[in-house]
This record gives sequence, C-alpha cells and structure tokens, in this order.
Amino acid sequence: MVVSSSLLILALGIFSGMIEDMLASATEQYHGHLVVSAEGYQEDRDLFSTLEPTPELIGRLAKQETVNGVSPRLRSFGLLSAGQSSHPVELLGVQPEHERTVTTLQDKLVAGRYLPEGSGNGALLGKGLAERLGAGIGAELVFLTQAADGSIGNDLLTVTGIFATGDSGHDNGLALVDLEWLQGLVILPGQAHEIALHIDDPLTAPQLAATMKRQLPPDLEAIDWGQLMPEMNEAIATYDVSRMIIIVILYVATGLGILNTFFMSVMERTREFGILMAMGLRPWRIRALVLLEAVLLGVLSLIVGVGLGAALTLYMREVGIDLSGYITPITYAGGTILPRLTAVFDPANFWLPATLLLIICLLSAFFPANRAAGLQPVEAIREQ
Repeated sequence: MVVSSSLLILALGIFSGMIEDMLASATEQYHGHLVVSAEGYQEDRDLFSTLEPTPELIGRLAKQETVNGVSPRLRSFGLLSAGQSSHPVELLGVQPEHERTVTTLQDKLVAGRYLPEGSGNGALLGKGLAERLGAGIGAELVFLTQAADGSIGNDLLTVTGIFATGDSGHDNGLALVDLEWLQGLVILPGQAHEIALHIDDPLTAPQLAATMKRQLPPDLEAIDWGQLMPEMNEAIATYDVSRMIIIVILYVATGLGILNTFFMSVMERTREFGILMAMGLRPWRIRALVLLEAVLLGVLSLIVGVGLGAALTLYMREVGIDLSGYITPITYAGGTILPRLTAVFDPANFWLPATLLLIICLLSAFFPANRAAGLQPVEAIREQ
C-alpha cells in the first residue's frame, strides 16, 4: 500500500507536469491565456477585422481580477526574404514592454536580444526561420505583404534576436516586430487585431472570458485558450481519463492484496475469535475489530505513502530527469512536451490517492470481517 500510494502520487505529479508544460508552451509562448478581438477574427484572421486598443480599453482589461499582463497585437502574413532565400512567415506586431508581460519569448533567446522599446524595423525571428533564410544577428530582410488599402506593402527589417521555443510551427514561421512599424506597413494606423491577456491561473480563463463578454462592446469578443486551441482541451480530457485508468488498475491490484492479507489474518486467528465470542463478544464487535485494524493499517500506510510520495514529487519538481540526450521536444495539441520529466506539487494529487487508499482498505477488509463475525464459537475454538 505504501509503494502503490507513493508511486501513484509521483505518477500524477509527473502527468500534471507534462500538461502544465504543454499548456505553458502553448499559451505563454504565443497565444496568451485569453484574447479580446473583433467578432469572428479568430476564425478567419481577416486583415480588416481590427479593433482600436485605446488606453481606456487596455486599462479596463488590465483591471480585471487575476489579469497581470495585457498586450495589443497586429498580425500580417507575407513573404520574408534574405538574399536568394524566401519563406512564408507570420509577422506579429507587438509593443515589446507589454508583450513581455504576456509571453515568455524573452526567455527563449538563443542569440541577440529581445525587441527593445520603440525598436523601429527590428525583428525577432524563430530559430528555424533564421536558419532557412540564412540570417544572423544584424542581417537585413525584406518583408512583402498586402496592405489594407489594396497596395503591396514592403519594407526592410533588421534581425535583433533569435528565439527557440521547441515548437516547430513557431520556430519555423514566426517573427515579432514593432507594432507601430507594422501598423504603418499595412496601413492600419492605431489598429490591432487582438489584445492578449495573461492571468494568474490559466484554468480560470473560461470563467473570465464569460465575464468579459458581458462587459465588452457587442462587436468585440473574449476567447479563452481552450477555444483557441480545442485540441489542448482534448489533451487535458485525455489526461484525466488516463489518470483514472492508472488509479483503477493500481488500486484494484492493491485491493486484492489487502483482501488476501486480511483473509489470511482472519483464518490464522479463527480460534482467537472463537474464544472472544464464547466470552460474550458480539459478532458486530468482531466485525468492527477487523475493520478498525483495516483503518489503522490504511492510516499508517497513508502517512508513510504520502510522505514518500511528497518527497519524490518535490525531488522531481526541483531536479527532474533530463531526457534531452534521448528524445527531442514533442509538439502535440498545440503545445510542446519538453524532453525533461518534472512534477507538479498539486494538493489534488495527494488527497485523491489518500482518500481512495482508505476506501480500498475498508472495502477489502469488509468480507474478511463478515467471515470473522459469522464464525460459530464452538467450531472456531476447535480450529487448529
């Protein structure tokens, strides 16, 4: 019981760590936890579906409970060229000082520096994109795209930094530029396509989005990360199912072991129970005695198992296991599973195994307890 409970706590912590890494890579490297945009923009990414990120709107969003980062963005798709090499790319126009509060690309730099405030024509490229273009720090690039007035917009960019997230989609096709520079290029002065938000707990994003929808003008909508990435919601649901399967398998095996232990205990003490019943101890007290032993065994195992599980989880949270020499980052459901096993210290991963362990102990001891309570004193005393 000690081993099963501690291993289950560790397994749940590692599973939670994988989901947390995936969710963080998907939301904190690009999407944000929640976005406000023009009605329908997230479905077709139309160049003309814009909003005006006024100080009043930005301030209202920033004052929402749990919001700790707000960043207006403008998006443009086009062709990025360096010398003889070209590649289709998504340009994301941001205000660097605000984007830092929503995403963590500043922590993913492998060369150069993050976009400075008022960076003009500076560009932050994904590592794969930079390699395909053969562009290093300081290289000049040409960006070609459609402008809002129907003309072809083109201008020079200078590479200031290169990032690597482990997500091939972003590393191979994303570049960050200054918001004002991109607004001028596509002839959308003072406009943005979305306002990305960062909140304390990503799992509360659906509730916050529903609250914001009631407060925003009718032509704007608030969309949480689950709507932006439905495949991530499916991945989390799959995790929940996998967790329950592991729990059922492990505790069925544990329950059978406990059942066998208590049956053997009752059989070995048949004569003892017979003597107690002959002395006047009622059957329900015999049953209660066996069940009490089960509870005490469960509590003792619980204390040791939870303590061991907590120690293993803390070790995995602080140290982890580096698997980068064996596997590469895996992109799945819009997020990235890093080649490093870590665990999350989540209270839910402790009380669930602990509660189930006590229940399994009681259920497994119930049948042996009934057998002990149903013994006939004379026959039980004759048992050798």
